[in-house]
Amino acid sequence: MLDSTIKTQLKAYLDRLTRPVAIVASPDDTPRSAEMMELLTEIAALSDKITLSRDGTAERRPSFALTSPGQNIHISFAGLPMGHEFTSLVLALLQTGGHPPKVEQAIQDQIRALGGAFHFETYFSQSCQNCPDVVQALNLMAVLNPGVTHDAIDGADFKAEVEAREVMSVPTIYLNGKLFGQGRMGLEEILSKIDTSAAEKEAAKIAAKDPFEVLVIGGGPAGAAAAIYAARKGIRTGIAAERFGGQVLDTNSIENLISVPHTEGPKLGTALETHVREYDVDIMNLQTAKALTQEGGMFSVALESGAVLKARTVIVSTGARWRSMNVPGEQEYRNKGVTYCPHCDGPLFKGKRVAVIGGGNSGVEAAIDLAGVVDHVTLLEFADTLRADEVLQRKLRSMPNVEIVTSARTTEVKGDGARVTGLAYEDRTTGKMNEVPLSGIFVQIGLLPNTEWLKGTLDLNPRGEIVIDAHGATSIPGVFAAGDCTTVPYKQIVIAIGGGATASLAAFDHLIRVTAPAAENAA
Repeated sequence: MLDSTIKTQLKAYLDRLTRPVAIVASPDDTPRSAEMMELLTEIAALSDKITLSRDGTAERRPSFALTSPGQNIHISFAGLPMGHEFTSLVLALLQTGGHPPKVEQAIQDQIRALGGAFHFETYFSQSCQNCPDVVQALNLMAVLNPGVTHDAIDGADFKAEVEAREVMSVPTIYLNGKLFGQGRMGLEEILSKIDTSAAEKEAAKIAAKDPFEVLVIGGGPAGAAAAIYAARKGIRTGIAAERFGGQVLDTNSIENLISVPHTEGPKLGTALETHVREYDVDIMNLQTAKALTQEGGMFSVALESGAVLKARTVIVSTGARWRSMNVPGEQEYRNKGVTYCPHCDGPLFKGKRVAVIGGGNSGVEAAIDLAGVVDHVTLLEFADTLRADEVLQRKLRSMPNVEIVTSARTTEVKGDGARVTGLAYEDRTTGKMNEVPLSGIFVQIGLLPNTEWLKGTLDLNPRGEIVIDAHGATSIPGVFAAGDCTTVPYKQIVIAIGGGATASLAAFDHLIRVTAPAAENAA
């Protein structure tokens, strides 16, 4: 299954094993199982520290477990961890085999200190770019703490189980048999949900921090660039982010970041954080801002955790999120048929009928991707024509299982209480109401800036975007903004990076030209 190049690379990784790894397979007589055994056989042949047996007794088949003799480690993969999950398998092999993880020691200590039994089950799809973060985080926890066990399950291979548990988006995580979470979650976020005392301790630690010269709010491309540019000036820099990487983490393929022909959102998000950590930047993850105030020459940013950060200048780069339809049933059936990521959740709707809401590039691209997986796609656009590039429209119209409906205003998401069963829309030309029976709705109608917490504080335009000038300056001197949360045209990664750099340079200019440290004032 693995070509010679991948085998060579994988062998180099497996040479880092410091203790034996036992792969215990539980196969069956299906073609998928034969593929799994072929993969495991090839992997075992690459290291004399890996043994493979096929006498496993797991209920899920085909599946395999990873452990190390003398170690209390319980990790399993049900199905075939290829696609985005191949990296998860490689990391699980390395960490089970004693290779140290690239995680802060304080977080490792927090994992080891967890008391109790935590049995996690994660449903993933091979095309989901958000799933590896969850799988890798829970695998690491299972390596470090014997009270944590983890089963990673390919939903496409266990359809009956997926149907029974009504899993309609990935990643979906169960803890001790109960729903724990859905969607992308990093290691720190998972820990915060099961170790609530740690969140309180972190808030107290944040509140005790000294004021920053530059405080960046948001950890997407704009925020990362702003933090790097500020830190390079040698001034005290902090960055508070709800999730490092921001909206980039939900992007599948990136092909327009100049000098990088192709990358993926999660990979870029990791690279952004890695680059920021090379500088003296105080990174505070899982922090959401709720208020900005000013007293004298100092700004205060109140966080949802209860902590308050102080800074002489602030750069807001909180980005944007997927825009909702705001119709009855949408929130009720979110992750129960209503989804916003065709790449992640498309495989769960194989052979079913779905709708895509939105006729821009994102909507048309989603419909094209889904048409190769599902039985039928209905694309609904509010305007009387599609807004996507002509090349995408031609491709869409060539697909036999796609229906395009324009001048359509979605009015309601229909469901049976457990999952989506259809949607209702109004024909804006005739006023006629229509219903479409389907199993999934993929919403692709643009972005909404994350600026609600700034209403009444900074000048916002009617769309909620922060009004900025050419320097990234806002309506309050000393507060700057960058990226998708601002009025900058064309919401693109490369533009956000440039905007972050501009705002940071402007903040530094403000510090040296407009304000002066307290010591200088006293002199």
